[in-house]
Amino acid sequence: MDCIFCKIIRGEIPCSKVFENEKFFAFLDIGPVNRGHTLVIPKKHYKNLFDMPEEELKGYMEAIQKVSKAVMKGVDADGVNINMSNESAAGQVVMHAHVHIIPRFKNDGLKLWPQGKYEEGEADKTRKKIVNYL
Repeated sequence: MDCIFCKIIRGEIPCSKVFENEKFFAFLDIGPVNRGHTLVIPKKHYKNLFDMPEEELKGYMEAIQKVSKAVMKGVDADGVNINMSNESAAGQVVMHAHVHIIPRFKNDGLKLWPQGKYEEGEADKTRKKIVNYL
């Protein structure tokens, strides 16, 4: 497989590993937003969240929580953002499921995405469309 994250897991590409268990692997991002920016990935190749079986997700979230706590303490962060982009339209560049743990510091200058507003009745229409698929 030509996936860069699969190559990292197999040891074909070096990384700064911070965590590994039988199913998950975490390493420092090579282009960090802030120091300590870490990626947590499943060892098995899944394209993104939509491909991961439900039984994998509990363990994945446990690994993400464990690594997030260590990152926060390790770099003395004031908080963390946890982000997962799914599909290229959402910014997913590497097509192997991965969660970013981004340490945040007071006055680090980073902002959240812009917020919009729903027009009258639009929120209810949108909600119904979503609920229709649950």
